[in-house]
Amino acid sequence: MSVEPLRGRPARIVRAVLRLLPTPVRDRVLRHREVLKFLIVGGTCFLVTIAVNYALKLTILSDKPVTALTVATIVTTVLSYILNREWAFRTRGGRERRHEAALFFAVNAIAVGVNDVPLLIGRYVFDLRVPDVSLIVQEISDFGFGIVAGTLAAMTFRFWAYKKWVFPHPKVQLVRSEQDSRAA
Repeated sequence: MSVEPLRGRPARIVRAVLRLLPTPVRDRVLRHREVLKFLIVGGTCFLVTIAVNYALKLTILSDKPVTALTVATIVTTVLSYILNREWAFRTRGGRERRHEAALFFAVNAIAVGVNDVPLLIGRYVFDLRVPDVSLIVQEISDFGFGIVAGTLAAMTFRFWAYKKWVFPHPKVQLVRSEQDSRAA
């Protein structure tokens, strides 16, 4: 798999934004670009998670908020793999694609549980749900515990686990399996 640098309009936008930053900030951003890319991927997936979660929660899963959040997180895991593999961690690799994908989805299966824990605590330990609290308090609690706290906890776990197990080797390309090589 060849890795292409950012080109065209996206590259021009990134260069324009970097030029706007003060030199010390620009230098720091460029030094930690892997973290920045991971955060951009995470932010994108965060927005998709919110959209899917509320689409489910306000329609077919209105009485199952933890299930809605779990489904939303699973849906965005696929998007996250593609963006992380092809952009955020593109210079890391050293594993065959199947092995890397299996590790990625195993880490994310654990992260789904990590993501759900704060919502479970808010809903069922602190009992922040209707009829014990108003609907607005329940929804603010669900957002704070489920979306914000859960996402932050899972994001921290994912970044550590991706660098440790999924994309462990810096500055190497993805190893192609023999089957991938024959198909190319």
